[in-house]
Amino acid sequence: MFPDDIAPSVPTPMPRRRAITLMAGAAGLAVLAACADDSAASSSTVGEISVANTDGSTTTSAATRSTDASTTSAATCNTPIPEETAGPYPGDGSNGPDVLADPNVVRDDITSSFGDYTGTAEGIPVTLHLTVLDRTKGCAPLTGGAVYLWHADRDGQYSMYTAAEANYLRGVGEADDTGTVSFRTIFPGCYDGRWPHMHFEVYPTLADALAARNQLVTSQLALPQDACEQAYAADGYAASITALSHTSLSSDMVFRDGVDQQLATVTGDPSAGYTVELTLTV
Repeated sequence: MFPDDIAPSVPTPMPRRRAITLMAGAAGLAVLAACADDSAASSSTVGEISVANTDGSTTTSAATRSTDASTTSAATCNTPIPEETAGPYPGDGSNGPDVLADPNVVRDDITSSFGDYTGTAEGIPVTLHLTVLDRTKGCAPLTGGAVYLWHADRDGQYSMYTAAEANYLRGVGEADDTGTVSFRTIFPGCYDGRWPHMHFEVYPTLADALAARNQLVTSQLALPQDACEQAYAADGYAASITALSHTSLSSDMVFRDGVDQQLATVTGDPSAGYTVELTLTV
């Protein structure tokens, strides 16, 4: 399998990093103040994770996410997430298959295939929250924006390409009032040549996402090493243990020049499932 940044069929990717613009003077201070003003902490239930127990019963727990605005640092607010390659398996029509052409791609649970495709992705349950801030509006939430997310399955395969019969682990979500898009998915496997990651494209509106136009950014999130090592000790991820041992964040072809804006926060465990969170600025 080609690592997902070097397949010959993919157009030349955009430059690795955008130039980071530093805000100075009174305007910069105003933006920092705007990011820090709302420090009231709260949490909200965003879904449930059901886990099968060894005795045949099922345990269901609520997945929550923090809405504490004080956790958004000035650096996150003012530094845009880097532009990255979409890799050879985007499924957005840029190099063949186009999952965005089917409006059923708008969904929060992306574990199953839909339409003429078949199959369900097996693996450790993950609830993913991506919160998008609009730097052009003082880091206000990108309310009404949209995110197209895709990633490898437990075996390191990509639907519509190396798992051609499936279109699972691909979905589009519309940002809520906090700029957050949430998905229910699985913990992705690791394959030779890449650090464990997820791909995403951010669009100004849901209509733009479905038309694959006016992208604000194409990027990737990285999963922390301790969470990967813990997840890959679970059943079904044996091949990922070996692949993970062959790479590192410092050697990964995408993340080796810095991962500060792309390293997600992960909580949970293999038995109860994980919550993955990333706040990013576009």
